[in-house]
Amino acid sequence: MNNNNKSIYSWALYDWANSAYATTVMAGFFPLFFKAYYSADVDATVSTAQLGIANSISSFIIVLIAPLLGAIADVASMRKRFLFIFAYIGILMSATLALVGEGNWELAAFIYVLGNVGFMGSNTFYDGLLSSVSSDKNVDFVSGLGFALGYLGGGILFALNVWMLQAYTFFGFENEAEAIKTSFISVAIWWALFSLPLLLFIDEKQNLHVEKKALIKNGYLRLKNTFSKIRKLRGLLLFLVAYWLYIDGVDTIIRMAVDYGIALGFDHGTLILSLLIVQFVGFPATLIFAYLAQRWDIKKAIFFAIAIYFFITIWASMMDQEYEFYILAVVIALVQGGIQALSRSYYSKMIPLHHSAEFFAFYNFLGKFAAILGPLLVASVALISESSRIAIGSIAIFFVLGAILLYFVDEKRIASDVRSTLN
Repeated sequence: MNNNNKSIYSWALYDWANSAYATTVMAGFFPLFFKAYYSADVDATVSTAQLGIANSISSFIIVLIAPLLGAIADVASMRKRFLFIFAYIGILMSATLALVGEGNWELAAFIYVLGNVGFMGSNTFYDGLLSSVSSDKNVDFVSGLGFALGYLGGGILFALNVWMLQAYTFFGFENEAEAIKTSFISVAIWWALFSLPLLLFIDEKQNLHVEKKALIKNGYLRLKNTFSKIRKLRGLLLFLVAYWLYIDGVDTIIRMAVDYGIALGFDHGTLILSLLIVQFVGFPATLIFAYLAQRWDIKKAIFFAIAIYFFITIWASMMDQEYEFYILAVVIALVQGGIQALSRSYYSKMIPLHHSAEFFAFYNFLGKFAAILGPLLVASVALISESSRIAIGSIAIFFVLGAILLYFVDEKRIASDVRSTLN
């Protein structure tokens, strides 16, 4: 394996590492455990609102801090350092969830918020390293490889965790709660272990002319300058707003799907198996989407994924049979990794390498700001309408508006405008 391939696979393997948290904790066991254990004896609609608010708070924290830290990371070549600071916050919080007792939903939610901050914060700087390990020719493949390995790695550990839950006596656990808490610890170990290749084999080029004592000041000035320029780059801003809208729907479905299934009265086994389907179908589907983008057109591929998601949202609001949840899981798996990977690589083609962490901080800023509004919208509509169906259906508006704005995006002109503005 040459150095370039070693860098690519070391970078992509981080998605394998931290997707364990996204799958086992965020999408899988925490929503189930929150309702059945941490927030026991609380009405399902209220616990849905509690979970939605916790997700929104963690996203809001990232919205506040990521842009400035991204600017500092670019100035001081600290992308890897910030990545691992946030990663180990997430790792520590995942393990700490195992210490929270039954009925203590406030502490569980607080730890979950910090864990999400670690997960999302590390992804900001992970995305910022994409341009360092790829070129314009292979960026779609590299971005897709990361998400594909994320689905596979997250799926493998989640499958093991599900086995631990279903056969808890075989593994020596006294009850299901003990098995789930051990699963949270396994996520921490998995995340820490498979983060090592990125730490060891990716060299970040250092800026030798930066004054270490003035990092915050220089980062702030750079952030202010870039924000001023982004406001003038209407094409780039248009894409960011379009992305903000449609990724809102994607992230909200990821975070709230299990909770929605519980609200419909579906069996927990059905929900867990559906998540496993998403992971293992998502692995090849994401690579196929990356190939489709290279052979067809990346923008058309994103449009196709948005259309499928709109259909998913409408169907979800009307379904009432468990077999429909399985079908829905397959359809989601076909497009979820594709829309995430292609959006990331599409954006990377518009921005300069030496501003990557900073520009990806804005990219994640809008993505996480959307992750505030989506769960909050679901929580608000659920409380007002007293209907989980109406709440999940409300997400469709984000896909419609996002697609409309994306239609007017011209990535080649945007890349040219960005280069001329920053030079």
